[in-house]
Amino acid sequence: MTAPFTTLNDFRGLLAAAPRADQVAVDGAAARNGQLTKPPGALGRLEDLALWLAGWQGTDRPRIAAPQIVIFAGNHGICAQGVSAFPAEVTAQMVGNFQGGGAAINQLAKACGARLDVVPLDLDTPTQDFTQGPAMTEAEVVAALAAGWDAVDPATDLLVVGEMGIGNTTSAAAIAYALYGGTPADWTGRGTGVDDAGLARKTDVVARGLGANPAAGTDALQALRCLGGREVAAMAGAIARARVDGIPVILDGFICCAAAATLAAAVPGALDHAVAGHQSAEAAHATLLDRLGKPPLLQLGLRLGEGSGAALAISIVKAAAACHSDMATFAEAAVSAG
Repeated sequence: MTAPFTTLNDFRGLLAAAPRADQVAVDGAAARNGQLTKPPGALGRLEDLALWLAGWQGTDRPRIAAPQIVIFAGNHGICAQGVSAFPAEVTAQMVGNFQGGGAAINQLAKACGARLDVVPLDLDTPTQDFTQGPAMTEAEVVAALAAGWDAVDPATDLLVVGEMGIGNTTSAAAIAYALYGGTPADWTGRGTGVDDAGLARKTDVVARGLGANPAAGTDALQALRCLGGREVAAMAGAIARARVDGIPVILDGFICCAAAATLAAAVPGALDHAVAGHQSAEAAHATLLDRLGKPPLLQLGLRLGEGSGAALAISIVKAAAACHSDMATFAEAAVSAG
């Protein structure tokens, strides 16, 4: 399916018109949950996940059979300001590693039985330095949103999006600062492991980024355009496609959640189809999850990106669906319901 939008306003309209969860399916799943061979609430958040899945799959017996992970890669003009511990050419080198099967996400995708796709986005053309003006033109951000939209397999039943882009924790921090305020230091962390001087540079870049792009502070999609990267916008496009098509999503770390936050700020309810896979070690991720109202499924101290934490959470969501849909009821098992 080719992305059905050519402007940011078109994109916003599609997101606003996206269907809600199927409440009949949720009610049916809740009724089934009450009959399963366990005490009420004994499976904790697994029960909540099963009902959430039911609403988006439109069935009272949801299943996960075809999870998809998509990794988007892009380069950032702000790297010239020394905001990362790694040079920009690492982005392309890691794309080669993904394609060769040598990265962490390759192993995690195999472990959870997920299809993995890698989408590099104009790696030879970094975005503009957003301390000097917008990172992307409207045409560029729309193209990146469309690349994310088009990367989603309509047959998938659970989506994870991840990223690779040296400098993108600075981009994500700038987006969060534009959306939620506070101070630049509230949102800026060490990313790939910068030292104190590097952290100070990142914080300064975030502050100057919003100063150079005042529209980013008043419109969430302009924040994405002015402060984001191509891979950040592509993640937003993929998450939006999943919302329109009713595909459940597991959010990854700080950068993925910053991309998702632009959708939530642009259209209330835009992330109803998403859960947070984990809370990363990036300093501001916990705050961002709180702002989104998304408690994480895992907290393992990860700070890799690549969709890694969300990929780990696929197995939890699969388990929730399996327990809900395949457990016997008290009547089926001839067990007294008490």
